[in-house]
Amino acid sequence: MASLHEIVAFLDGELGIPGIPDYSGAVNGLQLENGGSVTKVAAAVDASLPVVEAAVAAGADLLVVHHGMFWQGTQPLTRAFYKKIKTAMDAGLAIYSAHLPLDVHPVLGNNALLAAELGLEVRGKFLEWKNLQIGLLCRARTSRDALKSRLEEAVGGPVHVCPGGPEDIRVIGLCTGGAGSQIAEAAAAGVDTFITGEGPHWSYPLAEELGVNLFYAGHYATETFGVKALADRLARDFALEQVFIDHPTGL
Repeated sequence: MASLHEIVAFLDGELGIPGIPDYSGAVNGLQLENGGSVTKVAAAVDASLPVVEAAVAAGADLLVVHHGMFWQGTQPLTRAFYKKIKTAMDAGLAIYSAHLPLDVHPVLGNNALLAAELGLEVRGKFLEWKNLQIGLLCRARTSRDALKSRLEEAVGGPVHVCPGGPEDIRVIGLCTGGAGSQIAEAAAAGVDTFITGEGPHWSYPLAEELGVNLFYAGHYATETFGVKALADRLARDFALEQVFIDHPTGL
């Protein structure tokens, strides 16, 4: 058994929660507390009702997620939102969320872990947002088809490719999640290939016009890495059981 207060203090410090800007709905950090103790941690991408129910069924008393409960902003405690909060509180399930702080972490972050899975050499950062660089610049010597195969193996599913750039790849930009709309910034940074999770429809034709390969590997699929790593770290450092709640969206 571990102290929820000690776990939260560790996560806040390790992820730099107080000092990293984020979207207003992210509400990074502890979003729902429990009675103060933790024996089993569950990790998941989204704090959705099905995930909360699965975490409770698994016997977890701490759920660590990438996308928290407040993405839609202030909302009444009714219907599904009420059921989600009540289910968690009745079961003593605390919920902790880390969005951009988990994306950009140099060891536990989604970007760093996906780059490592792909065997990429990280050379720097790019894609500035509120003075925070949220993407990685990587060097590689590979082909477009070979990178696609490696990426599909890493995320465990299909990857959609806009073959707008060269077949022989040398400079890769990587930003997990929904960064496809930043294709122009990626091209301006000198990448010939940009890997992300998803993007708007117009990002594909724009990538073609800019001469950049654009890999859409799935928003969900590219953001499973960080929460899994956090659960592993908590299980090791605090002697906890752990479980990953896999609830893919297909997006």
